[in-house]
Amino acid sequence: MLATPYQGLTPDRILDALASIGLPGDGRLLSLNSYENRVYRVHLEGDASAPDAGAQAVVVKFYRPGRWSDEQILEEHGFAQELAGHEIPVVAPLAQERRTLHEFEGFRFAVFPVRGGRAPELEDPAILTRIGRFIGRIHRVGAVRAFQTRPTLDQVSFGTQPRDWLLANNWVPADLLSPWCSVADLALESVQACFERAGDVARIRLHGDCHIGNLLWSDGGPHFVDLDDARNGPAIQDLWMLISGDREAMTRQLSELLAGYEDFAEIDPRELHLVEALRTLRLMHYSAWLARRWDDPAFPSAFPWFNTHHYWQDRILELREQVAAMAEPALAV
Repeated sequence: MLATPYQGLTPDRILDALASIGLPGDGRLLSLNSYENRVYRVHLEGDASAPDAGAQAVVVKFYRPGRWSDEQILEEHGFAQELAGHEIPVVAPLAQERRTLHEFEGFRFAVFPVRGGRAPELEDPAILTRIGRFIGRIHRVGAVRAFQTRPTLDQVSFGTQPRDWLLANNWVPADLLSPWCSVADLALESVQACFERAGDVARIRLHGDCHIGNLLWSDGGPHFVDLDDARNGPAIQDLWMLISGDREAMTRQLSELLAGYEDFAEIDPRELHLVEALRTLRLMHYSAWLARRWDDPAFPSAFPWFNTHHYWQDRILELREQVAAMAEPALAV
């Protein structure tokens, strides 16, 4: 039987890992929603005589083996701490024993403070503008310098390589192989055309996975969690995932985001050519991501619809729709 990525990561080992850096748990832990890594809320030991005994807790993230190097993880941590140093509300790792990245019995992990919140109401224009202002502050810091070890979002890593990997590993059903290959090739050609129209836009440090699930809202406003996908890329990458609907709706939502964003950073209007291209790359990357993780027991149980015949039929239709969307003029705001 093949070893799975987190085989051996038992509750006892989680607690022992925290204890090894001076954070003994009281035995209570809760698994949090995460597929790429394993993330837990752990209550720490407290003074049993205190009225809030056991109330102190941390979030501990165990990194997927082999995904990032130590240098890449530390560069993510450094970015989060840099943002926090500018009073930008991101959840940065805690330094314990002067380190943010730890290792215990083959598992690398980091510890974060607990930060609660709810999903923001993206239909509220004022909230979109405030989120845009927040992202603008992140990008103002992110533009100061580029990541040195973390990757850059481009057509190869998010498009060509996922397509080639799926084909080389025979994930597409034989009877759908020809139509899928045809539309995937056409989609990548359309992506390339969008990037050519945009020209040589700047690549800055990004959150990278700026969807509503990583954005929490509290009475004090928004804060981002999970910089695990931070990378270099065009600024519009951190904006397009927050807009949806028909062209009119997306134009309105993007205008509201940019009304706040441009209080702190400027958006190159040429990047608007990349909205549908980046959406297409994410869709292609997502299929390969699921396939690459299929040996992790969490994935078949969480995504039972993946790799069915119907799944690949839907992906063919989806890519056809994206080819049509990429042929339309860029959003004008």
